Amino acid sequence: MVLRGRSHRFGDDINTDYIIAGKYKFKTLDMDELAKHVMEDLDPGFHARLKPGDFIVAGKNFGCGSSREQAPLALIHSKVGAVIAASFARLFYRNAVNTGLPVVECDTSGILDGDELEVDLCRGTVHNLTRGITVNASPLPRFMQRIFEDGGLAAHIRKHGGFHLGL
Repeated sequence: MVLRGRSHRFGDDINTDYIIAGKYKFKTLDMDELAKHVMEDLDPGFHARLKPGDFIVAGKNFGCGSSREQAPLALIHSKVGAVIAASFARLFYRNAVNTGLPVVECDTSGILDGDELEVDLCRGTVHNLTRGITVNASPLPRFMQRIFEDGGLAAHIRKHGGFHLGL
């Protein structure tokens, strides 16, 4: 699975309240409405600049904070192609996989805001097309690739009548 888009750079310790502010999480369950407010406390113009398939790129500990699934779901509904970070909070990482949001863990220090990227989830590479560099990440195991391809864990289970590793 190869994804292509532009990078939107954020720093370390991006918590789930920065991804989608708590003031919105309790007003609506409409994910398309929540998607309009993704990252707004850190970058009020983010939603207007975001194009379908673009990437959020961050430093360490992306998704720390609460364990609610609204954060990755709001990112999916905002059409973020994937989140690329130096490291993830484990609960966020698991929720991202469960909901079908691709997450890539790698060195993000050479990726700047606005860089054009090509991410190969199967090979575990992030090609920075703007700077002409490639960063290696851990390739996703085949069963995780299938979960992303199917649209998340629940969709995968519905499609296959249970959880299948695809080996």
